Amino acid sequence: MLETPPGADENNAAPTKPHQGEGDSNLSPNRKSWEARRGGDNAGGALLDRDAEYFLHQSLSTPCLAAVKKVEGIWIEDIAGNRFMDFHGNNVHHIGYAHPRLIDAVKRQMDDLPFAPRRFTNDPAVDLAEKLATLAPGNLNKILYATGGSDAVDMALKLARNYTGRHKTISFWDAFHGAGFGGLSVSGESLFRNDIGPLLAGAEHVAPFACYRCAYGHDAPEGIPDLDACKMACAGMLRYVLDKEKDVAAVIAEPVRSVPYIPPPGFWQAVREACDEYGALLIFDEIPSGLGKTGKMFVSEHFGVEPDIMVLGKALGGGMLPIAAMIANEKLDNMGDLALGHYTHEKNPVTARAALTTLQIIEDENLVENAAKVGAHALARMHDMKDRHPLIGHVTGLGLLLGIELVLDRNDKTPAIDAADRIMYHCLDQGLSFKTTMGNVLTLTPPLTLSIEEMDRSLDIIEDAITAEE
Repeated sequence: MLETPPGADENNAAPTKPHQGEGDSNLSPNRKSWEARRGGDNAGGALLDRDAEYFLHQSLSTPCLAAVKKVEGIWIEDIAGNRFMDFHGNNVHHIGYAHPRLIDAVKRQMDDLPFAPRRFTNDPAVDLAEKLATLAPGNLNKILYATGGSDAVDMALKLARNYTGRHKTISFWDAFHGAGFGGLSVSGESLFRNDIGPLLAGAEHVAPFACYRCAYGHDAPEGIPDLDACKMACAGMLRYVLDKEKDVAAVIAEPVRSVPYIPPPGFWQAVREACDEYGALLIFDEIPSGLGKTGKMFVSEHFGVEPDIMVLGKALGGGMLPIAAMIANEKLDNMGDLALGHYTHEKNPVTARAALTTLQIIEDENLVENAAKVGAHALARMHDMKDRHPLIGHVTGLGLLLGIELVLDRNDKTPAIDAADRIMYHCLDQGLSFKTTMGNVLTLTPPLTLSIEEMDRSLDIIEDAITAEE
């Protein structure tokens, strides 16, 4: 008989305490209190029970929060009529939910050409590749599609291995690059990696950049590093491992961590130089943060560094259809005699049309510029909130990738994990949905369509919850 894991609930054999990782625990005591306040039937209890009966249970999503009836713009509505501003959205809803232009384009494409076997090509697939090559920086102009980010990461790893003749990678602890075995191996999330046995050989990890919580012991009380003192130890360690291993195929990382944490000035330039010196490729995973989320079309543009491979996904399908893309430097086009991806839906005309229309909407509606403007306004307000609330230890952000880190004491930076969990459910009661990361960071990733007024409303809700907690 299987034993109940330590710290688990005997009824569901899953951890009940909030964990420090990709998202908030769905089994915490605060979650149970929130469910009790809502009442079973009013929250769609019967449908939630059926969901729990037929789907395999897993952390982060079982049991579900509620049963969704409608999505539109920044809003989610459940079957009881409760509406939530969605500042989570799995980062798919850059253009807002149910954009009428996207719906119309997908419907027309389904009428015109709903599918094309992989051995053939079609207009939407080629048009999308041409658009991505035009948008991407420098010589990133060779494209392949997949149905999800995990598969696109796998393609990037295979391409790097083949081109370099090496198999090792360096990536960061706490990062997430996918749930498949390739992406999982280079990820650093214990929630996804633990208790499943051996992963890919050669997947080396280093501690990530996180100036407010420097893993290398350097003090940055406001999250602003003293580079004269720390000598950018995070980049130095990556170079150190490159030198020791000597046969690394690629460094793969999110250019801005989705916690969110921003790298110190000069970090990516130093990593780019180290990769070039040791013959490793640089892969940027922009699946959650690309396509305008940070106030530029691609995150790499903030740092003036061009990767060898970029991976996109999530929002590429407009919050409607699953599609991801790998964009590679043209010099890497050397696998013509091998199958690199060749997925069944690799050149699906419907998903390609959705992605192409999404990119056009982002451009036509100036959503990248809006993300920069609204994000700057939000960050200024968050700093003001920090000045008035001792529970807030650190605020950070780039565009509409924003984070508020809660601490019990600013001097020792003790994570306020239980407080963050309670505040999240308080905000859900007030119609605002977001997730926590690392246990104590309120992570806000709204659509790029968000107005300043809507941002202010959301921050009012968060500040009220923080005030109540304090």
